[in-house]
Amino acid sequence: MTKIRIVIADDQTLLRDGLQTIINLEEDMEVVASADNGIAAMEAVRRFRPDLVLMDIRMPGIDGIEATRRLLDEFPDLVVVVLTTFLEDQYIVDSMAYGASGFLLKDMPGDKIIQSIRDAAAGQMMLPSSVAGKLASRISLLTSGYRKPRLAGKLKRQGIAFTDRERQIIQLLLESKSNKEIASALFLSEGTAKNYISIIYQKIGVNERSKAILCLKELFADE
Repeated sequence: MTKIRIVIADDQTLLRDGLQTIINLEEDMEVVASADNGIAAMEAVRRFRPDLVLMDIRMPGIDGIEATRRLLDEFPDLVVVVLTTFLEDQYIVDSMAYGASGFLLKDMPGDKIIQSIRDAAAGQMMLPSSVAGKLASRISLLTSGYRKPRLAGKLKRQGIAFTDRERQIIQLLLESKSNKEIASALFLSEGTAKNYISIIYQKIGVNERSKAILCLKELFADE
């Protein structure tokens, strides 16, 4: 029998150990490694090449969302299931956008977690009803209430393109928000927000915030 090889990434020792115990009782799956932060999770995946990762969101160093993005860039066939107690809308949207195969709530009964792992490994999307409702609400909000900066003519001519997330950050930069305020508004770590801002600076060819804001104002002048 081919077993589902699993890495568990969670900063709570008791939860990691509990999940490992119930998973290893099953004949068709095994935990090959566990990690207590995002960096250790990435190292475990590279070393053991599992089929599936149970990924916590809030962990030290690199959070689960950023670890998911990096891992799926490197290992497109990897299945990542986000394991969380948090139902914040942006966590859900970002995790799904980066390729996660769904969510499992930490307070789910053990038998449901086991079956959900099997389903995810088989290619099914795992969305508990509470998560699905949050996701639907967020998508509705994004499509009806959020106004993305349009690409100004000058921006098009210069061949500069921004992702949706970068455009959200640009909007907040133009509102003179600090890195901490931007991170809080978009449910990102401050480090992740800084990384996005650095990418924006590179795209427009500046290295100072004041110059970046002036440049962005000019680029979006016809908004």
